[in-house]
Amino acid sequence: MYVHEVEFEGRVRRDLIASLRLQPYSDRIVLPHERTHRGPKEDRLALLRATRVSLEPLWFLYEGAGTGVPAVVERVAARAPAVTFTGPEGTGHRLWVISDPAIHASVHAALEDLPVLIADGHHRYETALAYAEEVNGDPDVPSRFTLALLTDLSDPGLVVLPTHRVMKTGIPVTGGERKATLEETLGSLRGQVAAGAYRNRQFQVLPLDGEVALVELHEQVIDNILGERNPEEFLLYTRDPAEAVRWVDEGVGTAAFFLDTPDLRQVLKLAQEGKTLPQKATYFHPKPPSGMVFDRLERDRRL
Repeated sequence: MYVHEVEFEGRVRRDLIASLRLQPYSDRIVLPHERTHRGPKEDRLALLRATRVSLEPLWFLYEGAGTGVPAVVERVAARAPAVTFTGPEGTGHRLWVISDPAIHASVHAALEDLPVLIADGHHRYETALAYAEEVNGDPDVPSRFTLALLTDLSDPGLVVLPTHRVMKTGIPVTGGERKATLEETLGSLRGQVAAGAYRNRQFQVLPLDGEVALVELHEQVIDNILGERNPEEFLLYTRDPAEAVRWVDEGVGTAAFFLDTPDLRQVLKLAQEGKTLPQKATYFHPKPPSGMVFDRLERDRRL
């Protein structure tokens, strides 16, 4: 077990790294919030078969209030780290090893029955489940676990960003409130169930009925435009709203749709109700780097 700290853009986030028992979604312990597709899972299953190693932690969120786990993380991080390194995009990383069996036991007891939300790694989690069934070992063999990075939902360094959509086909969307600039459009989305739109060099804000803007954008706008066609064949994604505008101006797409930062507690609520959001509903930043910690799936676990 480890504590991980990442420093980025003036922020600090602290996580726990451990092995998480794989459980089917039907158990309502590991909660997905995005739909997956077969292609990426096939590639990742081939990688697991070839390496028999978890090469990077999947990222999960938990509600830490009352568990005592965030306090444990803070106490461990008060010591000198075992490892420091620079990651992608200039992020600074520190790792602390937790070897005390008493801490292991207390963290296990605190988190054992707590649901966790998949932040990043839906395809990899489903791949790990498939691999575990394929190997078909005893309940406590390493292949029945996955390497997990666990972040308290209230951690001040937890950053989630929206992913904007660009459609490659479709008819004009009308009925919105005109806006002069991209900045004004994005600002008008804050705290509202609404989406921004851009087409023919004009911005507008589209009011939506419901609770979660992303879900309502797909159900009330995108699905109506596309009909029975698969949205993944007609959508492009970007975290940069200016790039979405540029794609439309260059003719790569016909219209762009902008979203505000997702409300994670709403996402968790939907996940607990068994509902999933469209693909690329959230983008958590920065992601844990590959190779930071390995977990061998055919030998005794070393975490």
